[in-house]
Amino acid sequence: MFSKLDEVESRYEQVNLSLQRPDVASDQKKYRGLMKELADLEKVVVLYRDYKKKTAALKDNKELLTAESDSEMKEMFREEIRELEAAIPDLEAKLKLALIPKDPNDDKNIILEIRAGAGGDEASLFADELFRAYAHYAGKQGWKAEMMSYSPGNVGGAKEIIASISGDSVYSKLKYESGVHRVQRVPETEGAGRVHTSTITVAVIPEVEEVEVKIDMKDIRIDVMRASGAGGQSVNRTESAVRLHHEPSGIIVHCQEGKSQTSNKEKAFKILYSKLQMLEDQKVLKEASDARLEQIGTGDRSERIRTYNFPQTRVTDHRIGLTTHALNEIMAGDISILVDSLVAHYQAEALKKQTS
Repeated sequence: MFSKLDEVESRYEQVNLSLQRPDVASDQKKYRGLMKELADLEKVVVLYRDYKKKTAALKDNKELLTAESDSEMKEMFREEIRELEAAIPDLEAKLKLALIPKDPNDDKNIILEIRAGAGGDEASLFADELFRAYAHYAGKQGWKAEMMSYSPGNVGGAKEIIASISGDSVYSKLKYESGVHRVQRVPETEGAGRVHTSTITVAVIPEVEEVEVKIDMKDIRIDVMRASGAGGQSVNRTESAVRLHHEPSGIIVHCQEGKSQTSNKEKAFKILYSKLQMLEDQKVLKEASDARLEQIGTGDRSERIRTYNFPQTRVTDHRIGLTTHALNEIMAGDISILVDSLVAHYQAEALKKQTS
């Protein structure tokens, strides 16, 4: 571990020196890249230097304790030794976590897709409710959630919601939300009081810049149409809705939430670029449906990453065996207990792989 930390510290110094060179300062792309690398390295270097400072102080205090004859001074050294011995293991644990290879997408914004699966109208209602929970969580994190596409359900809720969430390290927190979410509750229309099971699928796609993905515009069919659904007097009057069809991958993107055709086209291309990058990252460049299936499953009731049981106010994440009865708080946007537990679990798994 320590040889790796020495390498990180050496690279930190190299990047610092590079940023002072005029040719780097004049190249904005290179400069921004090095600044980002410096910020990532600095988090590790600050911990490592604190660790080295404390281990050196522990060694010095032990030597001073051995040489000291005054009882008061000896007690002072013992107290400092106790504090240092308590702090050093915590720093070691933090350093091990800091050395876990970082997901290159962790700092990125996301495209969030939520679709109603099995369960009909009840699935559509829950899709809308879960999106609102994510939007509230985003607000609490200081992130920005922006609707990109909303397809209403038959009796309320949504058949499909596509939104962008931007802010600090959004993907690192929400990437584990991808999959099938199962809801168990009594629908309002259920007269006999029976619990119904419905599912929705969630996909969390890291947002990419246009320059990261090469697209031949000849491969894209662009259709414009009038927006549909509730939206005031302007809806259906102008052809503001945009649909993109990327023929090689089969991906279709539809956007109508923006006020203009230009706005919707920009949003649609943002979604398309991100989806294509996701396919490339996963090396599944055959069909978009295959990539989505790998991430979110089919939406069948038997598949699930998480279950929301309303009669018992219980939420269970089946991947890590976490159960909480804070369902009301979670649906109000307080999903930290789920997000933080998942991040901690997968960090621990990564640590096991590093040490095995």
